[in-house]
Amino acid sequence: MSLFKARDWWSTVLGEKEEFDQGCLCLADVDNTGNGQDKIIVGSFMGYLRIFNPHPVKTGDGAQAEDLLLEVHLRDPILQVEVGKFVSGTEMLHLAVLHSRKLCVYSVSGTLGNVEHGNQYQIKLMYEHNLQRTACNMTYGSFGGVKGRDLICIQSMDGMLMVFEQESYAFGRFLPGSLLPGPLAYSSRTDSFITVSSCQQVESYKYQVLAFATDADKRQETEQQKLGSGKRLVVDWTLNIGEQALDICIVSFNQLASSVFVLGERNFFCLKDNGQIRFMKKLDCSPSCFLPYCSVSEGTMNTLIGNHNNMLHIYQDVTLKWATQLPHIPVAVRVGCLHDLKGVIVTLSDDGHLQCSYLGTDPSLFQAPKVESRELHYDELDIELKELQKIIKDVNKSQGISLVTFYDLILVFIVTLQNRLALQKAKLSVYVQPPLVLTCDQFTFEFMGKTVAFSVYLKGSYTPPELEGNAVVSYSRPSDRNPDGIPRVIQCKFRLPLKLICLPGQPSKTASHKLTIDTNKSPVSLLSLFPGFANQSEDGQVNIMGFRFLGGSRVTLLASKTSQRYRIQSEQFEDLWLITNELIIRLQEYFEKQGIKDFACSFSGSMPLQEYFELIDHHFELRINGEKLEELLSERAVQFRAIQRRLLTRFKDKTPAPLQHLDTLLDGTYKQVIALADAVEENQDNLFQSFTKLRSATHLVILLIGLWQKLSPDQVAILEAAFLPLQQDTQELGWEETVDAAISHLLKTCLSKSSKEQALNLSSQLNIPKDTSRLKKHITLLCDRLAKGGRLCLSTDATAPQIMVMPGESFVHAP
Repeated sequence: MSLFKARDWWSTVLGEKEEFDQGCLCLADVDNTGNGQDKIIVGSFMGYLRIFNPHPVKTGDGAQAEDLLLEVHLRDPILQVEVGKFVSGTEMLHLAVLHSRKLCVYSVSGTLGNVEHGNQYQIKLMYEHNLQRTACNMTYGSFGGVKGRDLICIQSMDGMLMVFEQESYAFGRFLPGSLLPGPLAYSSRTDSFITVSSCQQVESYKYQVLAFATDADKRQETEQQKLGSGKRLVVDWTLNIGEQALDICIVSFNQLASSVFVLGERNFFCLKDNGQIRFMKKLDCSPSCFLPYCSVSEGTMNTLIGNHNNMLHIYQDVTLKWATQLPHIPVAVRVGCLHDLKGVIVTLSDDGHLQCSYLGTDPSLFQAPKVESRELHYDELDIELKELQKIIKDVNKSQGISLVTFYDLILVFIVTLQNRLALQKAKLSVYVQPPLVLTCDQFTFEFMGKTVAFSVYLKGSYTPPELEGNAVVSYSRPSDRNPDGIPRVIQCKFRLPLKLICLPGQPSKTASHKLTIDTNKSPVSLLSLFPGFANQSEDGQVNIMGFRFLGGSRVTLLASKTSQRYRIQSEQFEDLWLITNELIIRLQEYFEKQGIKDFACSFSGSMPLQEYFELIDHHFELRINGEKLEELLSERAVQFRAIQRRLLTRFKDKTPAPLQHLDTLLDGTYKQVIALADAVEENQDNLFQSFTKLRSATHLVILLIGLWQKLSPDQVAILEAAFLPLQQDTQELGWEETVDAAISHLLKTCLSKSSKEQALNLSSQLNIPKDTSRLKKHITLLCDRLAKGGRLCLSTDATAPQIMVMPGESFVHAP
């Protein structure tokens, strides 16, 4: 808690999900009690008008029912509220409420109550003006030096000043070169209106000049008058402040001097009556509102400035005198006399937090709790130190550069870079398959032997296509000829544990998709192969095990008691891949530890191409749907910009014309753009998940083809390069056309039946196909030719040198 926190005297929250701005707050004796006590008047964009008279029993109390004098719903949004002498024939104060298309003036009165419910307050409409133009803000004062009454000036959204002499409309004038409206204030000493134009200039216009200029409703649309000349409608003085203004306020010292305060986006300015700068102050934080007032020191001014850091700063001229913390970001600030307490600071936030506070330094009574001392166990620390020293000693024995990787079930990785020679600019990059993510994937080694740690976790409701990671170190090795070093790269791959994405689950004997893997050795107990998943297995059930992915799907693994077979089954075809691959890897590791080198797996069932083709069709359908949605979004964006241009032309026109429902069309188009953008984003997420599932199914198909035809590692690498050319699917280059081109190349080269097929040339340009029939036909044909004895290689000549192919890389001849 800050020592200089604003002391809460009274506070409340207005309504639910209502919005407020700087013109929505006003303090005045609106009910004309004459006792000098102000009331708090608040209007909201939802159309609610509320009047408060706080009476807290003790400091910091919230609002009581009797504090709310009046609450009425005026239906139209309230842009600004002001209190002044707005009714002819009386000098009583009345309330002016500005709506977007209407100005209403009310009288507020209270009736003494005869029961415990208290006084009754009500408002009465004195008069209203329907506006022909959309209002932005207003100001009031004794325009032209009138006595005993206040006139109102409203600024429209297209830069027109409309002056109302109480119940009657006086005149309207366009400001020269106005594009967007700015804050507006009236200086009674110079009888001038002061505003900030869209050119970032403070401009002052004399009331008499505006009154005698050409009427805005009658002037001819000549080019000269469009520029605002009329009958000498010229600006009195201007000052370029170089930024947009948030608010303007006029403060008078006496009858002989006054100051114009302008709050900018980064500075606040104090100007003389003639536009000369008295002083300016650069602000450290982005301001949200301000309120200047006369200081007790003669010749100085105090200014309250609220900012977006929940702070309220008090300046005396340019010197910061006090800073206090608020519980919200204020959009309006006022100072008044409430309940015989003078100088109460009233702040209002944009979401309706209304607070009355005062400045003070009441200390907080909070005391930090005592920290419990913990006894150190030196024996345990010695054991841990010896284990760490043993790890460091083992690492130092390694030759050259090596990456040592450790992990456990919580998936915290420790990577150590060790070397014999001096290296420069050593950087480590780690990559895992999404939706797996890393807490950090880039590390810099300033010195060798440094150990870094990072964690891997699953972020998503679906499984990754692989449980492999890749660590790459780039470094420079200096030499005599090249002191800066020769860039080098080394890498190592590591396996992630199955428990990262999978937990023990209840096995199921029925499933939609099943695979059977044959082996040439007796079946192994599943509890020995998967010891980490034995907790949920039933007693005696050593030949069946269940797996539950974190995404929700389940896979069941069964080992035959009589034959040398293993069955994997699941409700989703792509979920079979990780468990099948993990089973084969663990079987190979198991028999290698036993010293058996002739262990082999095979697949004799039919290829599950129909299930594979369903995933291809679903992925392709999402790609087509994404193209349609982006095309629709582009059309609606063009339509939205065209409507904006037409509306801007209408608003800038000096002779207003009906909108002809363009605003309704703009709102409807905007909603369509937002809905289409959400649909595009949702389709992209679905497409990414579909591509991940397609990659899992593709890995499974390649594995089954390799087991089915007993392919060599080089031939399996060719299949992986053809079926898995992309790490990421995009609209410009998709999986379907890329894989179709690669398989077509294999069918017309190493798997061709005649020289005529070899002579056919492939297209050099890849485009998204109309459908997937051609791709599915080529995949079926590839399996058929492999079944008939076809051999995968990258040359039709059997004596040609073999080519090593890595998945996702280009074809490169081995040396």
